[in-house]
Amino acid sequence: MSAQKRSILVTSALPYANGPLHLGHLLEQVQTDIWVRFQRSRGHECHYVCADDAHGTAIMLSAERQGITPEAQITRIHAEHSRDADDFLISFDNYYTTHSDENRHWCEYIYGKLRDGGHIVEREITQAFDPEKGLFLADRFIKGTCPRCHAPDQYGDNCEACGATYTPAELIDPVSALSGATPVEKQSRHFFLSLDKLEDMLREWIGSGTLQPAIANKLREWTDAGLQAWDISRDAPYFGFRIPGESDKYFYVWLDAPIGYMGSFQDYCDREGVAFDRFWRPGHDTELYHFIGKDIINFHGLFWPAMLHASGLRTPTGVFAHGFLTVNGTKMSKSRGTFINARSYLDHLDAEYLRYYFAAKLGGGVDDIDLNFEDFVQRVNSDLVGKVVNIASRCAGFLKKGHDNWLTDDCAEPALLDEFIAAGEQIAARYEEREFGKAMRDVVALADRANQYIDHHKPWVLARDPANAAEVQAVCSMGINLFRVIMVYLKPVLPAMAARAENFLNASLDWPELDQPLLGHQLRAFTPLMTRVDPTAVDALLAAGREAEPAADSGGQEKQDATRDSKRAKDGKAGKAKEKPGQAPDPNALADTISIDDFMRVDLRVARIQRAERVEGADKLLRLSLDLGELGEREVLSGIRAAYDPAALEGRLAVVVANLAPRKMRFGTSEGMVLAAGPGGEEIFLLSVDSGAIPGQRVT
Repeated sequence: MSAQKRSILVTSALPYANGPLHLGHLLEQVQTDIWVRFQRSRGHECHYVCADDAHGTAIMLSAERQGITPEAQITRIHAEHSRDADDFLISFDNYYTTHSDENRHWCEYIYGKLRDGGHIVEREITQAFDPEKGLFLADRFIKGTCPRCHAPDQYGDNCEACGATYTPAELIDPVSALSGATPVEKQSRHFFLSLDKLEDMLREWIGSGTLQPAIANKLREWTDAGLQAWDISRDAPYFGFRIPGESDKYFYVWLDAPIGYMGSFQDYCDREGVAFDRFWRPGHDTELYHFIGKDIINFHGLFWPAMLHASGLRTPTGVFAHGFLTVNGTKMSKSRGTFINARSYLDHLDAEYLRYYFAAKLGGGVDDIDLNFEDFVQRVNSDLVGKVVNIASRCAGFLKKGHDNWLTDDCAEPALLDEFIAAGEQIAARYEEREFGKAMRDVVALADRANQYIDHHKPWVLARDPANAAEVQAVCSMGINLFRVIMVYLKPVLPAMAARAENFLNASLDWPELDQPLLGHQLRAFTPLMTRVDPTAVDALLAAGREAEPAADSGGQEKQDATRDSKRAKDGKAGKAKEKPGQAPDPNALADTISIDDFMRVDLRVARIQRAERVEGADKLLRLSLDLGELGEREVLSGIRAAYDPAALEGRLAVVVANLAPRKMRFGTSEGMVLAAGPGGEEIFLLSVDSGAIPGQRVT
C-alpha cells in the first residue's frame, strides 16, 4: 500500500470577515478537508492553510455601524470562524488573516515585480462618489429605480424584481445606500494590471490540465474575447494595505486576498520550520492546490496565475471549483428556515452527519449540491448507523462475552478480506479525483457485503450452543476486520468516529496499515460510535434558521461587485463601459432553479413586428405592435432602443413569450416579452426565426 511520498500545499477560499460561517462555506471546507485527510492518511506531506479575508469597504463600513474599529471586528470574526471550523473538524495547519505583516510583505513583493516588469499601468477613471460619506461607491452601494421595470429601491447592478442588469448610471433617481445622497461623478487615478502581455501564458496554462474541463472552457471564452486591464487599486478611505509610494491609494481586496494563501503559509512555515520556497518557487517537486467556489474562477483562473507568473513564482498544480449549495431544493432562505449558519447547525446536530452527507453528494465537477434534510436523515441513519456501525456493534458483544475481546489468530475468510483490501485502490482513486460520492457508494457496498457475511453465519444462533464458541469468535473476528477496512476508507470523512473506532480496535486506521489484519489481537471495550439522527433535531434547526441573521457571503458585498467593478478597465471609465469577458459576473451562477414543468409552461410564439416606434420620455424603450396570427395583436414595450432603428424592425419576425401576464409600466402596459440576448446597450440581438415561419406558430 506504499506510494512515493508527495509534498502538497492545499488552500480553501478565504471567508470574508464580515459575518459568521454558513453551510455554504462548510461545503468547501469539508470538501477540502476530506481530500487533505486522505492525502495524510496515505502518508503524504500535506499542509492545509486558510485565512479570513479581512479587507475592503464592506468591513470598514460594518465596523463603523457597530462603533468599533475594523481591527476589532476582524479579530472577533476570526475567533468565531476558527471555532466553527474546529468544531466541524476542519484540520487547518494554519487559519490566519489577510490583515497581517506576512500578507503585506507578499502583496508589496508581487506588486513590485509586476510594476518593474511593465505590467502595471495608470489611468484616470470616472466613478460614482458619495459627497456626504466622502468615498467612491461600488455598484452595490448605489440604489434607485430600475430602468427596466421601474421597481424602486434596487441595487446599482441588477434588479431583484425583474432580473435586469445595468450600470449605476442607468438607475432612475440613484442615491447612495450609505447616506442617501445623490452620487456625483468624480475622476480618480487608478492602477491596473495589464494582462495583454500575459495572454499567451494564460492560454497555455488554461490548456495544461490544471483546471476542470468545464472551467477551462469558460475561461477560454474570456481569453478568446481579449482580456482587459484589471483595476487593482482603491481610493481612501479604505481598510487595507496602502500601495507603496502612494498616500491615498490602497490595494483592492481581490489583489491581496489570494496572496493571503502565501501570508498564511509564511506564518505557518516560520512557526513550524517548513521551507516556504519549496512550495512557492519554481523548480521544486511540490504540488499546490486551491479549492474554490465556481463564482470566483476568473480570479483564480486568470488574475492569480498571471500575478504569480509575472512575479517569478510558481502557478498552481490544480484549481478545483465546486458548485453552490442549495437546501431542500432552493437557495438558502431565512423565510424557509434554510439559511443555516455553521453554529446554528452545531447547536442541533453532529458535524459528522453533515461531513458524510456532503461526501456522499460531492463529485469532481462543478454541479450544485442540494442538502435535502429528509434524504440527510435517511442516508446517515441507514448508511452509517444501520450498516457501518452495525457491523462492529453486533460483533463486539459476542467477542467480549466469551473471548475477553480477543480476535482469532487466523482469518476465517481470507479471500473476502483480500477483496475488501483490494477495493482500496479504486476508492483511493476516487478520493484523489474528488469523486467522494462514488467513494461513499463503494464503501456502503462493502458494508452491505460485511453485514451479509454476518447474517449468513448468524453468530447469535451459533452462540446458543457453547460448543460453537470457536466458530462464533471466528465469524465475529472476521466481521471486525471487515469493519476495520471500511473505517480506513471512511477516516478522511469521519475523523472523530474513526478516532473512537481506533480506540475500540486498539489499532491505527491509516492507509499504510490497510493490508495488516488484526490477528491474535485484543480489542478495547466497545462504546457507541455514532447515534442516529433525530428528526426532531432537524426540525428544531430549521425553526432556528427562520430566526437567524443571514451570514455574510464568502466574498462580502464589495467582493460580490468585484468583476462588475472591473468594467473600469475599459477606456478608464467606471460605470459606463460594457462588460468584457474576464470581467463579467460568473456566467455559471444560476438564479433560482425551476422544474421542467415550469419551463414547459412558457409559451414561445413567432411574431411579426407590424410597427415600431420610440417611446416619448423613455431613453431605452421601443413600443412594438406585434402580429401573433390567430392570437391577435399585442403591444410590447421593449428595452432595445439603443440597438435598433425602429424602421428597420418593421416586418421582421421575432420570438415572443406569449403567455406572460400583462404588466403596467410607466409608459403603458406591456402585453408580452420579445426575446433578445447580449450584454446590453447597442449589443442586443433579437432572437429571430426562419423567414418562412408563420406568425402565431409555436417555437419548440
